[in-house]
Amino acid sequence: MSELSAPSPSRRAIVALARPVSALSLAVFRIALGSLLGWDCWRFITYDRVWRYWVAPDLHFTYGGFGWISPLPEPWIHVAWLMVGVSAVFVMLGLFYRVAIVVLTVTFGYFFLLDKAEYLNHFYLVLLLLFLLCVLPAHRALSLDAWRHRGRMPTTVPYASVFVLRAQMEIMLVFAGVVKLTPDWLAGEPLGLWLKAQADLHAFGWMFAYDWVILVGTWGAIALHIVGAPLLLWQRTRLATFLVYALFHMANATFFNIGIFPWLAIAATTIFFVPNWPHLLARRILGLFETLPPLTPSATSGVPGAPLSPLTLAALAIYIAIQIGLPLRAWAFDSDVRWSGDGHRFSWRMRIYDRQAEGMFTVTADGQDWRVEPTDFLTERQAAKMLVRSDMVHQFAGHLANIWSGAGYSDVAVRATILKSLNGRPPQHFIDPDTDLTKVNVSPYAADEWVRTLEVPVWGVGDNRASTIQPVSAASGMPSSGSE
Repeated sequence: MSELSAPSPSRRAIVALARPVSALSLAVFRIALGSLLGWDCWRFITYDRVWRYWVAPDLHFTYGGFGWISPLPEPWIHVAWLMVGVSAVFVMLGLFYRVAIVVLTVTFGYFFLLDKAEYLNHFYLVLLLLFLLCVLPAHRALSLDAWRHRGRMPTTVPYASVFVLRAQMEIMLVFAGVVKLTPDWLAGEPLGLWLKAQADLHAFGWMFAYDWVILVGTWGAIALHIVGAPLLLWQRTRLATFLVYALFHMANATFFNIGIFPWLAIAATTIFFVPNWPHLLARRILGLFETLPPLTPSATSGVPGAPLSPLTLAALAIYIAIQIGLPLRAWAFDSDVRWSGDGHRFSWRMRIYDRQAEGMFTVTADGQDWRVEPTDFLTERQAAKMLVRSDMVHQFAGHLANIWSGAGYSDVAVRATILKSLNGRPPQHFIDPDTDLTKVNVSPYAADEWVRTLEVPVWGVGDNRASTIQPVSAASGMPSSGSE
C-alpha cells in the first residue's frame, strides 16, 4: 500500500524544484555578473570600442529577422552603452533590481544584435544569464533592496532558481567539450598554433615546443568539460573539480585575450555549490579566529515551498530543451562546421578554430567589371570576420549588389575570390569563385553548394608542413579572425 502511495519521480522532482533554499549563492552570482559587466563596460569606453564596433562601420551584419535594429546616432549610442554600465552597477548592488535587470538585458541585447561580426560566445552566455535573472529573485540577499525592505522580503528562493542556472552552465560546459571532438583538435591544432606563437612571452613557454604538451592540453580540455562538468553535480568531487576549472580559466586568461569570460565562468560555476555556501565559507574563515556556536538548521529546512505553476514548469522545460537543441543543430548539416560555419553560432564552439582569409569581390554590371576590396566598405575587423563566414560573405555580396543597383546599373552580379586557411592549412578557395552570389541563398537547414569543401581533413600539431605555411593574415596584413 505504501509503495502504491509513494510519489512518482516526476512529482518528487516538482516538489524539489519548489523547495526553498538560501538565496545567498544566487546573490553572489548576481553581484559577480553585475560587477564584471560594469568592468567590461568601462573597458569598452577606455578603448573606444563603441565607436570602433558600432559607429565607424557603414555596414552592420544583422541577424536574420533583426535587420530593423540599427545603431543610434552619436552621442545617443554612447548614452545607451553607458546605460549598460549603470544598470550593471545597480544589478550588482541589488538596487531597484527588477527595473535594473530588465534595462541591462534590453540594452545589452540591443548591442549584441547590432552586428554579428561582433558575436562572441561569452556575450551570448551573458545574454542568456541576464535573461534568466530577469525572472529570478536574485535580490533577496546581499542587496540594497533587501536592506530597504528588511523583514518584508523572503531570504530564500525556490530551488528552481538555482537549478536553471546549474542546467545552463552544465549544458554550456558539456557542449564546450563535445564540440572539441574534431580531427584537428584531437591532433593538437589550433592550440599548438596559438601557444607556439607565444612561446617567448611566458616563463614556461619553452614547453610549447613539445607536441606532447600541446596534445595533453587539447585532450585535457575535452576531458575537463565532458567528464568534469558532470562531476560538478556530485558533492564529493565538486570542490576539486571547481579548483581545476578555476586554474583552467586563469590559464586561458593568461594566454588568450578573451575579456571577462574566464572570470565570468569561474563566478557562474560557484552556483554548483550548496545554496548557502557563502555562509558556510564565512563561518569557516571566522572559525579560524574564534569559537562559533554550532550551525543550526534553517527554519525553512525540510519545509516544502509553494508549488510552481504549470506555466513555470513548462517554461523551464522549454528553455532547457532549446538550449540543448541549438548546439545540436550543427550536426544536421551535411558539411564540416569548422570550415563552412554552418550552425557555428550559439553552439559553444569556443576557441577551437583559427580561420584566416584574404579575398576580393568582383561586381559585374552592364558589361563592366569592378574589383572591390572588402576594406573599401568595411572596417578591417569586419572584413577579417566576414571573409571566413559564408553567411556574411553572402550578406556583403548582397550589400554590394544594392549599391550598384542603387547607382542605376542593371543585371548586377557579385562574385567572391577568397583564399581561406583553417588551423594553419595551406590556403584554399572558400567560396566558388564562379558563383554569382546574388543568385543563391543561404540555407538555414542544409549545406550551401557554393561553399567549397575542405580539401585537407586533418591538420595536426605534428604535421611537419605546418611550419612551412605562411598564415594568410601575415601576407595580407589583416588581423586573424580568431575563433569567436
